[in-house]
This record gives sequence, structure tokens and C-alpha cells, in this order.
Amino acid sequence: MAKLTGRSIIGFRRSDANVDVFRAINPASGAELTPDYHVASATEVDQAVQLAGSAFESYRRSTPKVKSAFLRKIAENIESLGDVLGARATEETALPAARIRSETARTCQQLRLFAQLVEEGSWVDARIDRADPTRQPLPKPDVRSMLLPVGPVVVFCASNFPLAFSVAGGDTASALASGNPVVVKAHRAHPGTAELVGLAIGAAVRALDLPEGVFSLLFGRGEGIGMQLVRHPQIKAGGFTGSRSGGLALMNAAATRPEPIPFYAEMSSVNPVFILPGALEVSEQQIAAGLHASVTLGAGQFCTNPGLVFIPEGTGSAGFIGRLKAMMASTAEFTMLTSRIGTAYREGTSALTHNASVETLVQHDDASSSCNARAGLFQTDANYFLADPGLSQEVFGPATLLVTYGDPRQLLEIAQALEGQLTVTIHATPAESESANQLKQVLENKAGRIVFNGFPTGVEVCNAMVHGGPFPATSDGRSTSVGTRAVFRFVRPICYQDAPEAVLPNELRNANSSGIWRLVDGELTKASLPDES
Repeated sequence: MAKLTGRSIIGFRRSDANVDVFRAINPASGAELTPDYHVASATEVDQAVQLAGSAFESYRRSTPKVKSAFLRKIAENIESLGDVLGARATEETALPAARIRSETARTCQQLRLFAQLVEEGSWVDARIDRADPTRQPLPKPDVRSMLLPVGPVVVFCASNFPLAFSVAGGDTASALASGNPVVVKAHRAHPGTAELVGLAIGAAVRALDLPEGVFSLLFGRGEGIGMQLVRHPQIKAGGFTGSRSGGLALMNAAATRPEPIPFYAEMSSVNPVFILPGALEVSEQQIAAGLHASVTLGAGQFCTNPGLVFIPEGTGSAGFIGRLKAMMASTAEFTMLTSRIGTAYREGTSALTHNASVETLVQHDDASSSCNARAGLFQTDANYFLADPGLSQEVFGPATLLVTYGDPRQLLEIAQALEGQLTVTIHATPAESESANQLKQVLENKAGRIVFNGFPTGVEVCNAMVHGGPFPATSDGRSTSVGTRAVFRFVRPICYQDAPEAVLPNELRNANSSGIWRLVDGELTKASLPDES
């Protein structure tokens, strides 16, 4: 792969050397990293989107075999970057090398999972209801439908996942899998990592002889480029992982265009953990250790970080609180991804410290730099929690708020009061199954994933995974950004009535040459249909 240049990738060319530049910063040392990254001009942003628009018709008609080969080639190219990618990502994020290797593997696994989905082909949801000219009182027409890609998609990279939720992450993989060109807005915190992965995707585009514009990567800072992308008339959908304020601004821009577009934003989640009395009694040590590991994993910079923990009050919880307090107090200082994240974390923990209804159990004010932070642990009770909506706000980082409750039935009131979440967790013994089931029924309306007797960090990349949830966890709780269901965000249904066989897509023709599962007259089958011509 070519060395880093700091220029945006616009189809098959690189952007100009613009005056407006920025550099990545090593959060561990504070050192600026070369090269300079040139902010894409408004003209270059338009060029990237125009290329995507021009590539759409050709790319969407590519065969499943071509699309799956493209996704696999991207994974192969990323893996070939090896230590070069690992070293740059570690420099830009201060994440350990093992984390980068794991995230690289996850990213490539995700690409290959979508390649399998595309190759098999049934995801298009082909449906055929055959004609019945003898039906009375009116003849029944021949009706056939399937899913088609929507058009060019803009993807915004996440700060906390430089690979799995960035240039070649789930948003990009699902959009490409469903036949949409992608324009990626790199995150300014890890532009070198973005450029390396962008070059890997660009090389795959060329290797498969796909049209220019299937992929572009733009560098910038602030809201300007993002807003221009979302408002561009040729962009037909968007994917975002980031702050609540940033997501809301882009959501509003997408909704108020002359032609509104779907915008899938993952924004804010505190991932509550509910611990029932029996579970605490029999598994106190295991739950405390698991919770500490989950809260502090990756310096707490995960969208599934458990920021609220509900525990029964009384003497039974004293040992649990003391154990967790000791572990949190002895946790080493963390280097956060950016000084902005570090500052926001300290502001969030400070707000809890100065809340009269909250007891500070663990907090350090001696972080060694603006990018550094220490673990925090706070406690309040259920009545104060229900009276103060501010206590349910996300503090992004290695901190959690313990909320004690007196009666397990009070958990139902708490659950009803929660905002939408990515995850909720229930710890319960078999004897508490009735209480757990009642709580689960409420929480089904509050989250995209319910974890039992575990912890929410760690999102398995698989067909069944749901990584989404009701607002404000995401902008559209009907979708997921992880797992193969993500492919349905960037498609729309189209129906053909009494269409000649010759004009139908292959997936809807009688012969079923693709060999996919289809819903024919209400029954799933792979069988071909008789030619009635």
C-alpha cells in the first residue's frame, strides 16, 4: 500500500493540497502525527457524491458473486496491512496492540459475513403471488416484489472504534453488500488509520473492475463537511455512530431536506444492569468482578458500557458495594481516545459529584493530562433516581452509578422511566424467573438487546445480533448496525405487477436461477416455477 499522503480519496484520484489542514494527535504523548491532513473542499465533497451517484446504477446491478468477491477482497487487503495498520491505529488512539488486532479481525469477519449473505442471496426477500385470472369477482394479477438498494450512502466514522465502526465497518459493509456506493467521512481522531483502510477499499474497487465512485473517503473537521454530505441531493441514506448532539444535528438535516432521507444514528445509551436480590446473594463476587471489568473495559469508551446498576438495598448489598469500590479505587489511570472525550468524562463525573442526592464512592481529580481519566463510582437510591432525570444521562467513560432499591416491584417503575437503550441486563436466579420475566416484558420496549446473567460489553458479530434500540440509543429502533440485519437499512421494497418475464430481476423470474429462498403464494421454496409464456 502507498504511504500516507493526507489527501482525501475521491473515486480513483486524490484531493488537492488544500490550505486548511489538521494532524492526528497521539493521546498518550500529546505529540502531533504526520502527515498533514487536508480538509476536503466543498467542490471535492460534491465531486465524491457525484461520482457515487454515477456509479450507482452499474454497481447495484453487479451480480451477487461480484459483490461478495468485493467484500472479501476488502477484508484480504486490510489483513495484508498487518503491522503497518496496527502501529498507526495504536499511535492515533493509544489503544493497545491486542485491541487493534482484535478489532481488525472483527472488521474482516464482518465483511466476510456480509459476503456470505450476498452470495446466498435470499436476503432480497423475493415474494411472488401468481395470477389467477379465474378468481371472482375480479381476476387476481401477478404481483412480485423484492428489496433494492436506495442509492449513495454517507457513513460517519466513530471515534471509539477506529476499524469496526469506521471506514470499512458495519455501516460501510452493509451498504456495499446491498448495492449502494459509499462516501465515508473519516474521524479526525484517527485519519491515518482511515487512509490506510480507505486505500485497501480503493484497491479492491480496482481489482474487481468496479465503477469509479463506488467508494470515496473524505477528511475534514467540525460539522461543515458532514452537513454538506447529508444535505446533498444524491445522498439517499446515512449511518452515524457518535455523540447525541452530533447525531441529532445530522438527523435534523436529513429530515428537513427537500427530499428527506433515512438516517441511522447511534447516539446515547447507559445500558442499565438490574440485579435481583437472589442473584446478588449467590453471585456477589462474580457479579462485582464482571461489572468492574465491563465498566472499565477500553477505558469505558464503549457504546454498551454499563452506566447504571440497580441493586437491592440493605446489608446484603454492602459486601458487593465494598468489593466493587475497592476494585474501582485501585484501577490504574486510563488514556482516553481524545482530550475532548476526557474533558466530557470529567464534566460528567463532576456533575455527579456535585449532585446532593449522589454519594461519591470513588473519584480521582488527579488525572495526569487532559486525555487521561480515572474510574468513578457513585451511589444514589431509587427515589432520588426517579425524581432526577439527569441521573440517567450517559457519562462516556469508566464510571457507573449504583442505584439501590427497596422492593423488586420498584424496578418495574424504574424500567418504565428509562429512555431507549442499546442494551439492558438482568441478573436473576431460576427462582426469580417470574420477577425477571415481568421486568423483561417492560424492558422489551426499552432496548434492542436484553442480556441475562452477563454483561453488555462485547457485541457478537453474527446473523442474530441486534445492536440498536429505541431513541435516543438510535434514531430508528427498527434497525441494527451489527449483524446481517443491518443490510435492510439501505434498501427499499419494489413491486412489479403483471410484468413480462424478460423485464423482471433474476430473483423474481420463474426459473429462480439464483437458487434463493422465495415466498411463493405464501410458502417458502427454492423451486422454479413453470414457464407460462
